[in-house]
Amino acid sequence: MKMDNTMEEQSTEPKGGAGKRKTIIFGAIGVAVLAAVILFYFYYIQNPSYQVLVRVNGEKITVDQFNKELAKVDPPLIREMLREEPNNLLERMIVKTLLLQEAKKQGVSAPVKTYKDAEKNPLPPEESIIIEYLGKKFSSPPEVTREEVEGFYKMYKDRMEGKPLKEVAPAIEQYIREAKQQQVIAKFLEEVRKNAKVDIDQDRLTKITTKPPEMDTEDDLKKALAGGKPVLVDFGANSCLPCRQMRPVLKEVRTEYSEKAKILVIDVYKNQNLAREHKVLMLPTLVFFDSKGKEAFRHVGILEKEKIVAKLKEIGMET
Repeated sequence: MKMDNTMEEQSTEPKGGAGKRKTIIFGAIGVAVLAAVILFYFYYIQNPSYQVLVRVNGEKITVDQFNKELAKVDPPLIREMLREEPNNLLERMIVKTLLLQEAKKQGVSAPVKTYKDAEKNPLPPEESIIIEYLGKKFSSPPEVTREEVEGFYKMYKDRMEGKPLKEVAPAIEQYIREAKQQQVIAKFLEEVRKNAKVDIDQDRLTKITTKPPEMDTEDDLKKALAGGKPVLVDFGANSCLPCRQMRPVLKEVRTEYSEKAKILVIDVYKNQNLAREHKVLMLPTLVFFDSKGKEAFRHVGILEKEKIVAKLKEIGMET
């Protein structure tokens, strides 16, 4: 009997208590795992330092590396344009990585510098390695024949300011040699890029791409020309630096004279038919139309705000 009582007293926990405790334990573990997953997602997967943008022969280029390289670009306007077309900067980074890989294979390292050398040539070590590598690989300058020099002189004689061939021949020879050198290096880089294994994460590249500024359409131009007011059309492109430099000026004019004139910006690459129709050969081309929709004046390149306003008044804009 005594033994039976002892057996009955061994468990004083209510029925179901152990199950509840297990549920609490497993619940706590689940919360901890979920928290770990969230932390991993935000601090690893979403961290630019770990987001691989491209693999170049297995070597990673991350979003963080891209952003650091972008931050070095000056002026800010070019930086903004590269955000809209990041593939341009990314390709430069890919080629740089490939050149460093090639230099490493050849055992090329940055030349040892003293503090005086650092003052003369403040290039980063990686760029010094690339210059050292290309200098060794293309150490023999291309040959330039007398026929090439004479042919160049004949073609551009009107730009030689009346100087005889004998006087300008050394400069022409140097120019041709440098041009040939650049062609050889460009061909080499093209081959290296073509033979490399480059895997770009296009989805990630799309995510870091910013939207370019809105531009006007062919319909907008038709309506403006039929509106009975002077019209200024900037035929340009988002990828054109002078065109982008004109945008703030055009925006000011558009805001200040919105009731008296129409200011439009047309992308020539998206509207090639309009570019051909209006004989646009260089960017930016500013074309002024009078109130009847007829071309009155055009200017190639950047134009100051005061001259734009003066020309609009000259062709009929109300004062």
